[in-house]
Amino acid sequence: MRTRFALSQPHVIACAAALLAGIAVIAIAGCSGSGLTGAVRTPAKDHSKIEIRDYEGKKLNSINEEPENSIKGPQVVDLESYKLQITGLVATPTALSYKEVVSMPAKRKVIELNCVEGWTMTYLWQGVLLGDLLEKAGGADPSAKVLIFHCVDGYTSSLPLDYILRRDIILGYQMNGVTMPPERGFPFQVVAEDRWGYKWAKWVKEIEVSSDVNYLGYWEKRGYENDAVLPGKN
Repeated sequence: MRTRFALSQPHVIACAAALLAGIAVIAIAGCSGSGLTGAVRTPAKDHSKIEIRDYEGKKLNSINEEPENSIKGPQVVDLESYKLQITGLVATPTALSYKEVVSMPAKRKVIELNCVEGWTMTYLWQGVLLGDLLEKAGGADPSAKVLIFHCVDGYTSSLPLDYILRRDIILGYQMNGVTMPPERGFPFQVVAEDRWGYKWAKWVKEIEVSSDVNYLGYWEKRGYENDAVLPGKN
């Protein structure tokens, strides 16, 4: 399933660059390029026999279908040393283990992931509300305006705090009923519904609560729109 949308000038430039990079990858590696970085589709573990493909009458894509387009390729996170840091404008900066996060009350949603490259994937996501994570850190300061997501591979992006709380945005750890695999963002990915895919930060290691409404993440610094709102959404 694909979504039609109008591309801004930065999107057009990025897509053209992706096409050229993809051609180069085909020539060198003999496989199709995918992603804004010219990365190739990464072979993933076959989840087809265990993943949910139909939920409450909604057809879901397979986890294996999603192109790999991260800036440095899939990351492998060691859960023995991993901590999710909640920092910045909170009452008590906090570090939570993976087990502590996934033991919190869970939320399930069927959400489309739309990429500026032109593809759309629909999954059943399960995760913890970002608002609940903030409460674990004693709540956000009244001056807080955005959450900045820092990832294992150096990627960053941000989302407005009011949007996160109003829309019950989750930090996902399951897709289609199975644990999110490394190539999709394990241990945690932001499920930024109704926002372009570059806001869906993967391999999240830190949530920084900030007052900087002008913060620009990795792709935003390269000309992508900071609000990233899908056409017709809010």
